Amino acid sequence: MGEDFTFHNVRVVVQAVANYLLREDPSEPVSVIVGYDTRFLSERYAFEAAKVLARNRIKVFVSDRDAPSQALAYQIIKRGCQAGINFTASFNPPRYNGLKLNVEAGSPALPEVTDAVEDEVRRIMPTFSHVPGYFSRDQIPRINVQTDYLNFVRDKIDFKIIKEARLRIAADLLYGTSREYLDEILEENEIDVEEIHGYVDPYFGGVVPSCSEENLSELKTLVTSRHCHLGIATDADGDRFGIIDEKGNFVHPNFILAMLLDYLVRFKGRRGGVARSIATTHLIDRICRKFDLPVHKTKVGFKYMAELLLGGEIFFGGEESACIALENHIPEKDGIMAGILVAEMLAVTGLSLSELRKRLFAEYGPMVCGQLNVPQTPERVKKLKALIANPPARFANRPVYEVETIEGLKLDFKEDDWILLRQSGTEPLIRCYAEASNRKDLKILLEKGLEAIE
Repeated sequence: MGEDFTFHNVRVVVQAVANYLLREDPSEPVSVIVGYDTRFLSERYAFEAAKVLARNRIKVFVSDRDAPSQALAYQIIKRGCQAGINFTASFNPPRYNGLKLNVEAGSPALPEVTDAVEDEVRRIMPTFSHVPGYFSRDQIPRINVQTDYLNFVRDKIDFKIIKEARLRIAADLLYGTSREYLDEILEENEIDVEEIHGYVDPYFGGVVPSCSEENLSELKTLVTSRHCHLGIATDADGDRFGIIDEKGNFVHPNFILAMLLDYLVRFKGRRGGVARSIATTHLIDRICRKFDLPVHKTKVGFKYMAELLLGGEIFFGGEESACIALENHIPEKDGIMAGILVAEMLAVTGLSLSELRKRLFAEYGPMVCGQLNVPQTPERVKKLKALIANPPARFANRPVYEVETIEGLKLDFKEDDWILLRQSGTEPLIRCYAEASNRKDLKILLEKGLEAIE
C-alpha cells in the first residue's frame, strides 16, 4: 500500500471493472457489492470504489463493516448482483492489500474475466483522470451481510449434535473478519467456545494473518490450557482455515481435507465427483479409489474448483492452502464452514481429531507433505521452463510414473509420491511441493526439487 496499491490505481481498476460490466450487458441495470477486510485503509478503499461505481450509474451496496469473503459472495447471489469487489489481501502481510473480483455466480472471476479487466486497465490508464464524486456515505447504501450468511450456515451444520457432544472449541479469529461470525454462531447454538484475537488490529498482532502453524502458537496454548477438543483459526478474510487437535498439534490442511471427504462419504452418504488442485494430497485419490469416485485435477486457484462446483461436476473439492469447496454451499472458499464441519465430524464419529488422523493413515496409508519456496529469478524461471519442456524420466533416483504440466511441472512416482515445481501466482516465488510416505523420502524430494532449478 502506498507503492503499487494506491488510491489512483484503485480508481483505475474499479473504473475498468465498471466498463467491463456495462459493456457485457448494456441493456440491464448493473449492481455490485463492495466489501473489505480489517487491513489499514481497506474501508476507505471500499468507499472510494463505491463512489467510482456510483458515478457510472451502477447500483452499489457496501458492507456495513469488514466481512468474510464468503459472506460477501453470498450477498452477490442473494441480491442478484453482477459482481462483487472485495478489498483484501487475504493471508498476506499487513503492508499489502488487494482487490478481489467475484462474478454474478458468487465465485471468483476466471482468467477470461480478469484478463478482460486488465486489458481495460491498460487501455484507460494513460489518459485516466480522477473526477471527484461528491457522494456522502448516506447516499451509498450500507448493508448488513452477517445475518444472511449466518442463517445460511445454520442449515448446513448439525449444531445440535455438536452441542450434545459437549465439545469445547477454541477459536483464533486472527484480528480478521471472522469475529462475530465464527464465535457468534457457536455461542448462539450453546456450544462452549473460547476465543482469542477477536478485535481489529491492522498489524495483526505482528504476524502474517494466515493460518500457518507458526502463527497459531497462542491457539495451541489455549487448546491445551483450557482442555478444548478442537482449535479453529481463520485468516484475515475468513476464507481459509487452520486446525489444532486436542493435544495442541497443528493438523495440516491436506489431512483435514482428506478426513472431511472420508466423513462426508462414509457418514453423510455423499457421492459424486471430487476435485483437488495439482498441489493437494493424493490421500484424496486414495479415498476416491476406495469409494469409486471420479477425481478432477485443477490448477492452483479456487476459481477453477468453483467452476466445477457450479457445473454440478463435484460435491467436494480442496486445495492444500486450506480451501474447501462444498456442494450446495457458496462457490467461494469458506474457512468458517470448514472449521465447524470439523467439529460436526468429531461429534458424529465420537472420536478425537488425533484418533481420526490415526484412523485415516491406518486405512489409506501414511503420507507426509511439505513445501519450500525460493525467490523467483530469471535463471530459475528459465530452468523451470526447460524442465517443463523436457521432463526427466528419472528424478531423485526414482522412475517417473507420470508427468503433469497443467501448471508448472509435477512428477508422479509409484505409491502416490510426487513433487511439483511452479511459479507462484501471487508472489515472486517458485514453490516446490512434495508428498511421500515417509519423512526421509519427502526431504530428498524437496531438496532435489530445489536443486533442479539452481
